Amino acid sequence: MVAKDSKPSRRKTTQPTPEGAAPVARVRGSGAKTVYDQLRQSILELSLPPGSPLDEVTLSEQFQMSRTPIREALVRLSAEGLVRTLPNRNTIVSSIDFVQLPVYFEALRLMYRVTTRAAAVHRTAEHLVVIRGYEAAYADAVRRRDALAMIQSNRDFHVAIAQAGGNPYFVNLFERLLDEGRRILRIYYQSFDDRLPLQYVDEHNIMVRAIEAQDAETCDRLAAEHADQIIRQIQAYMARDTVSNITLND
Repeated sequence: MVAKDSKPSRRKTTQPTPEGAAPVARVRGSGAKTVYDQLRQSILELSLPPGSPLDEVTLSEQFQMSRTPIREALVRLSAEGLVRTLPNRNTIVSSIDFVQLPVYFEALRLMYRVTTRAAAVHRTAEHLVVIRGYEAAYADAVRRRDALAMIQSNRDFHVAIAQAGGNPYFVNLFERLLDEGRRILRIYYQSFDDRLPLQYVDEHNIMVRAIEAQDAETCDRLAAEHADQIIRQIQAYMARDTVSNITLND
C-alpha cells in the first residue's frame, strides 16, 4: 500500500548577501522581499549611490534568484521613488531631488511637531520604555561615530514617539519622510566626518523628558526647534557646495 503524502513543508533555500557573505536560510516565496529589503537599505545608506545601475541579470546572479523576484523588488522600490526606469528600460538608483528639499523640510517640520505633541498627550509607561531605548541607542551610536547606526536609531526614536501619539496615519507618513531623508542625513553626517555634535543627544533627552511630563506645549516647541536647527544646518552644508558629486534631478 502506498503511503499518503504528508503535508508539504515550506521549502527553504539559501540566500547570499549582496556583498558575498555566508548564505542564510530563505523561506520559499520570500525572494522579492529579501531583494527589496537589501537594495532599499543599500540605497538609503548610500552604499548604492544615486545613479547606480540596477541590472536585472546582474542582480539575479548576485542574489541567486530568478529575474521575477528581482523585478518585483524593483517595482516596489520604484513606487517609493528610490529607483527609476530610463527610456532605454535600464533601472538606476534615483537621484536626490534637492530642488524639492524646501517642500520636504516643511512636511518634516510639521510631523516632528504633531507627533511629539501627540506623544505627550497619549503616551504610556510602555511607550516611554521603547522611546528611551532608542534614545540610548542613538547616544551610543554618536559616541561610536557610527553614522549608519545614528541614522537608524534616530529614525526609530522619532517613529517610536509617533507611535506613542496613537495616530497610525501620522506614523506611516512620518516613517516615509524619515526614510526619504536618510540619504540626506548620510551626506550631512559626512560633513562632520561622522563626529556628530552632542547637541542632538541632549535635544533628544530634553524632548523625552517633556513627553514624560505630558507637557504638550513644550513638546511642540522643542520639536519645532529640533527640526529647525537640523534644517538650517543641512541647508548651510548644501550651500557650501560640498555635494557637487551627488547626482541632482533635472
